[in-house]
Amino acid sequence: MFNIGDLVIYSAHGICKIDDICDKTVSGITRTYYVLHPLDNNHQLTISTPVNNDKVLMLELIHQEGANNILESFKYPGIKWVDNPNIRFKLYSDIINTGNRKEIATVVNTLIQKQIEAERHEKKLYEQDRKLLNHTQNILFKELAISLNTTFEEINERVIRLIKAS
Repeated sequence: MFNIGDLVIYSAHGICKIDDICDKTVSGITRTYYVLHPLDNNHQLTISTPVNNDKVLMLELIHQEGANNILESFKYPGIKWVDNPNIRFKLYSDIINTGNRKEIATVVNTLIQKQIEAERHEKKLYEQDRKLLNHTQNILFKELAISLNTTFEEINERVIRLIKAS
């Protein structure tokens, strides 16, 4: 169970802060809920989710050692590229939805490599890939930045350097 003030990864909302843990009655059923808000949202969005909600992925942030291991993984090839964009999107999305940061990093790695390659040829990444990369990279790199007490920009620069050096 999480505590008030904890930072968590909550589904597609990314990094959220738990503001409260309280009992709420919905449709005549009283349960304990986490009340949280996405860090990027400046308290404009409040989310309530049951403490025992097994339908939504809610993870604690990785620790410094895990974050360093994930950064190191960018020295190595990412996931295999799938030429069919629909199959690729489904496969990559399924991996991202597991919440396994090491696997997520392999997807981000490959998409960044493809983006660099496209830019080298004065082209753009396929729109669906670009959106998936931006969303996933935003969440992963912000989590790494918090865990390593640095900035998103610094994490992004380090990852780009590691990918280009490999």
